[in-house]
Amino acid sequence: MEWLVGGAFAVSLTTQILVIWLAHRHQLFIDSHEEEKPQRFHEVPTPRAGGIGILMGLVFLLFTPLGWKLFLSVTLAFLSGIFEDFHRALSPKVRLVLQLVAASSGIFLTHAVVTYIGLGFTLPYAIGVVFSAFAIVGVMNAINIIDGFNGLASGMVLLILGAFSIVAVHVEDLGVFQLNMVVVAAVGGFFVLNFPYGRIFLGDGGAYLLGFLVALSGIFLASHYESVSPWFVLCVLIYPVWEVVFSIIRKKKMGQSPLEPDAFHLHMLINRHITKNNPLTSLVLIGMTAPFVLVPATFYPNNSGANAATAFLFVLLYLLLYKKLYSMERLSFKA
Repeated sequence: MEWLVGGAFAVSLTTQILVIWLAHRHQLFIDSHEEEKPQRFHEVPTPRAGGIGILMGLVFLLFTPLGWKLFLSVTLAFLSGIFEDFHRALSPKVRLVLQLVAASSGIFLTHAVVTYIGLGFTLPYAIGVVFSAFAIVGVMNAINIIDGFNGLASGMVLLILGAFSIVAVHVEDLGVFQLNMVVVAAVGGFFVLNFPYGRIFLGDGGAYLLGFLVALSGIFLASHYESVSPWFVLCVLIYPVWEVVFSIIRKKKMGQSPLEPDAFHLHMLINRHITKNNPLTSLVLIGMTAPFVLVPATFYPNNSGANAATAFLFVLLYLLLYKKLYSMERLSFKA
């Protein structure tokens, strides 16, 4: 375990440093600080290819009993976003197809299919396959949406994988635990350069890659162990998942396309009206989310009702905070 984790961290960190150097030297995958877009919060040109270093660190998955089955799927998830980081956009349809192929292959290779969805409901197997595939694709895009500030997406991934690792230990699944620890190490090599100073960004390739891994880890636990409720997986993932759902609802209500970026995500409002600081915004959001992730993992991963109630409480508090911050936004706009 030690050499797997140490190797993944060292390779990821070394590759990140090399990517930063090459990016500035040859102007590759640079995210300009002068572009007018809602999600720009940096002041200097910054490479958005952190996913490359993470993928290199994940080579050590090949030496784990579960990870070697997933490396092709992981690579496909990465490819669905890396073209965006090179400013060569894929059409949404092609990107979705790549993500579905990655999700489907991961499900097939690990038999990670959720059929029992808790609270007495069971899906037919074929519907469970479709449900699981679209759940993975949804989480891939959810991690990408919350990737707005230094350390936010990667920090949330570390928190989520920590929760899944606690449960993997409880059910004595060494394969999932090793998988998560290698991913944690590879993300760690990126995190130390992204937080707090933002030397490199995750990029779409990295965000989709990490979303794929956290979703599959959760679905694998829920599908293989009766003591792990699928509602627990949703509870652990509730912040990025609800951010996507609420964003779609909010934009539809305002007559906007859900695919169009805007400046009214919760992390953006917190930054403008509470923290006014990039890395501090990430710390606040991770700190706010941590109890809803770690408490269920520690005390009741098998209790669907308790996890559903915890997820509902998060959504309620999210909406109350959002309403307050949006009111402040409107007042500042009028002023």
